[in-house]
Amino acid sequence: MYIGTLQNADRVYSMHPGFKTLFDFVASHDFNTLPLGRVEIDGDSVYAVNVDTSGTPRENQPLEMHRRYIDVHIALEDGETIGWKSIEDIRTYTQPYMEQGDCALSSDEADIYIPVRKGHFVIVYPEDPHAPAIGSGKIRKIIGKVLI
Repeated sequence: MYIGTLQNADRVYSMHPGFKTLFDFVASHDFNTLPLGRVEIDGDSVYAVNVDTSGTPRENQPLEMHRRYIDVHIALEDGETIGWKSIEDIRTYTQPYMEQGDCALSSDEADIYIPVRKGHFVIVYPEDPHAPAIGSGKIRKIIGKVLI
């Protein structure tokens, strides 16, 4: 897991070539004017999901895990918290990994909760089970998807 700010996003470019593609696109587009849902950037290699949703209470949000994509959660507004737990500590799977959707789910409780403020981002790798969209109000964000 990596936490950063958009003004320092260039620090992660060396971690994966798709990060520069994603952050250059984010910097040059107003997601408040783009449609909700999938936003094409570079086919299936790099794309974004423009999200406007309601937050979920901590105890109701499962941890999710991916294998094919790195998630980059970028806050457009304050209000979201993301939970995290080490993959080695996962004990209960409520949904086994499904290739369609690239996701497995766990009902385990996260060990760490991170508030994500406007202009901040959180990168979660396949070894980072995470519980996104925790909050009590509106969650406005972008989820970048970068193929491994």
